[in-house]
Amino acid sequence: MNIDATGNLASADDIDVWRPHVTVATVVQRAGRFLLVEEDIRGEIVLNQPAGHLDPDESLLDAAIRETLEETGWDVALTAFLGVQQWTRGGNDRQFVRFVFAAEPLRHHADRALDTGIVQTLWLSREEIAAAGDRLRSPMVLASVEDWLAGPRLPLDAIRYLTAAAG
Repeated sequence: MNIDATGNLASADDIDVWRPHVTVATVVQRAGRFLLVEEDIRGEIVLNQPAGHLDPDESLLDAAIRETLEETGWDVALTAFLGVQQWTRGGNDRQFVRFVFAAEPLRHHADRALDTGIVQTLWLSREEIAAAGDRLRSPMVLASVEDWLAGPRLPLDAIRYLTAAAG
């Protein structure tokens, strides 16, 4: 129950609800190497999986496919749901809830312009990713690769996208 400063029951409109950033990421593996992006984040060059925010009225699966294409130029097929990660960035208490998917590369559009801030795409081994240390955008980058390597997979239909009923 939420009570306001006067001791009355607060309405839903009066409640300040905390909202984390909802993001998606794909772990794309080919010949023992993982697809990463090198991106410029406020002047710092960091490494990340193809990842980004969920857009309004978009399913998590569609967001993962879209972000991968926009950031890398790769069409991918999602093969499994790897899990959910929750991380709070130090210093500003921004919290992220990240849905991570396994995907296989299908087709590369070499001439496609990549999202603003993407410097280049790279295929790196797990060891190269681990050695990048502070260059990783967050600890979720290596954790996602390790989750992929560990093997547990959930079916994609473990995530259901429900829309408002027509009527």
